[in-house]
Amino acid sequence: MDAAQQMDRQYRYQRYVYDWSRKYYLLGRDTLLQEMPVEAGDTILEIGCGTARNLSKMAYRFPSARLFGVDASSMMLDTARAKLQGTLYENKITLRQGLAGQISYRDFGLEKPFDHIVFSYVLSMIPGWQKALEQTLPILKPGGCLHVVDFSDQTSMPGWFRKPLLTWLGWFHVHPDPAVPAFLQQLATRHDDQLRMRQLPGRYALLAHYQKKGNSNDHQPDIPHLAKYLDF
Repeated sequence: MDAAQQMDRQYRYQRYVYDWSRKYYLLGRDTLLQEMPVEAGDTILEIGCGTARNLSKMAYRFPSARLFGVDASSMMLDTARAKLQGTLYENKITLRQGLAGQISYRDFGLEKPFDHIVFSYVLSMIPGWQKALEQTLPILKPGGCLHVVDFSDQTSMPGWFRKPLLTWLGWFHVHPDPAVPAFLQQLATRHDDQLRMRQLPGRYALLAHYQKKGNSNDHQPDIPHLAKYLDF
């Protein structure tokens, strides 16, 4: 069974209650969106867009941005399209089926790489997420920003909370990897890029904004200042 088939099987029924149920534990998503330095006309791709919950919020928050979403599950995309149908955002958001690391800006008819790429609670579901991140950088323009929110190591949470949560997440093929922050730091150091990260209380989730090094002629938005940084 390939990744797309697995995702369709997993979300065949979950997609109907996905938004309602996930709001209680996919924390930090709206904070990430609020911190994105989006400018007029920017292109934004969400990888693992699911029901288009985040894309809908971005369409409202950034009305002049061009929005694109990709997801492995065709069933989730069917739900997203149904959700968008008849709304003001129906024609503002372009959706495609695909896998992280295998999508190009040209697949959406664009001539230039994306200004922003979002991974919202997706890396913890991707086997080989390191490769997916590395393959994403070429479709991000110089000076563009990669934004990540996902489960962290939760080492500051009590054991009675952390252990059952990780077990429960595992039932849904979600496997948080505490190596994500260090890997992002390694990527930034290797490419001379800029990175800002912080943890939500209890180290429940990680928020990261990664800005790709730009050419001297490119306008580069400032990554928002984050008060609390990770220590490595």
